[in-house]
Amino acid sequence: MKSLSRSLMAATAVVTLTAGAANAAEVRVVVAHYSDATQEIFRGMAADFMEANPDVTVVIENVSWDNLQQRLTTDIAGGTAPDIAIIGTRWLVDYVANDIAEPLDACVTDEVRGRFIETFLEPSVIDGVTYGLPVAASARAMYYNVDLLAEAGWDAPPETWDELVEAATALRDAGHYGFGLQGKEIETDAYWYYALWSHGGDLFENGSSGIASDAAIEAASLYKMMIDEGLTQPDPTGFNRQDIEALLKQGRVGMILSGPWLRGQMEEEAPDVNYGIASIPKGTEQATYGVTDSIMMFSTSTVKDEACRFLTEAAFTDEWRREFTVREGFLPVFKSVAEDPAFADDEGLRAFTEMLPYARFAPLVPDWELMADTTSAALQNIYLGNEEPEAALKNAASRIDSLLQ
Repeated sequence: MKSLSRSLMAATAVVTLTAGAANAAEVRVVVAHYSDATQEIFRGMAADFMEANPDVTVVIENVSWDNLQQRLTTDIAGGTAPDIAIIGTRWLVDYVANDIAEPLDACVTDEVRGRFIETFLEPSVIDGVTYGLPVAASARAMYYNVDLLAEAGWDAPPETWDELVEAATALRDAGHYGFGLQGKEIETDAYWYYALWSHGGDLFENGSSGIASDAAIEAASLYKMMIDEGLTQPDPTGFNRQDIEALLKQGRVGMILSGPWLRGQMEEEAPDVNYGIASIPKGTEQATYGVTDSIMMFSTSTVKDEACRFLTEAAFTDEWRREFTVREGFLPVFKSVAEDPAFADDEGLRAFTEMLPYARFAPLVPDWELMADTTSAALQNIYLGNEEPEAALKNAASRIDSLLQ
């Protein structure tokens, strides 16, 4: 790529210096820390942009995901919000409702919009207005340990939840954890959505919470049964997403559900583990969880034109989209990147891309994070045996309904 090497070398210098202009406009960019490569990549983008635009300084600030939402909330309240930032797309609706997010339609031309895969752009569009551009995208699939399943008598991964229970039982009897189940921290709720959606349930039904439907209770009862029967690792409420992924890397679990980023981690951290990737198990229908993170602009920015140019002339160009997507291990959000041989010819990505037609996204409703936390707390009570699935989910649904009102 024509300028990446030069830009990455420049990134080791002090990127935040003005580019030769005493009155240079300064664009503050807060990025979410996906990996140790994140800051380097965005500093490379900044170096490229500042070389072409010596009247602009781009400052890159790298913040961990665990602290990002609170950091932005504090900055917004203190009047020190950045100009642009990576956010979870699901946060957008609250930012829009509070006039915090700046519409991007004025700077996103038809040509720029046409660069994106529409599926991943749609979640950032609210009431016909574009408020964010997808920077990272993923769908989820099932990772399985080929050797452990073979030892348990399975020469192919299970395709349905009934088959998954059978396979997990055989794995347990062979002395292994069958199914890795997340029950702690962010996306505990999402790990249950796989079963909820594939059993025909939904998060909202007729304007109310759908998490206490018959399908929802069946999905939660399925997970609870697997815990009680020893088909999962002990005490799932002590395992977050990284802990579940660690079990796969250590060769201790037969099956887990995760995203495409895990492929790169497996190659680097667990090259000896023989694993495969398959679709999320099917119930009455096929489903997976689709996720995007977006870059948004804050309405308080005083350098909107410069910030917009940084997005369209650097962050969302073919070269840097490819660099970010390859190194961070996400699915392409750009059509050109999806057509690149690095992705088009990658058999390992097929399980994820084939699930895209069945992908569901977190709903864009106010207070969604509180609703997700409420669902996660109910699931933890179920997993711990503190409440029966029906009672726990009905209580959670009632709290979510009060938020909806």
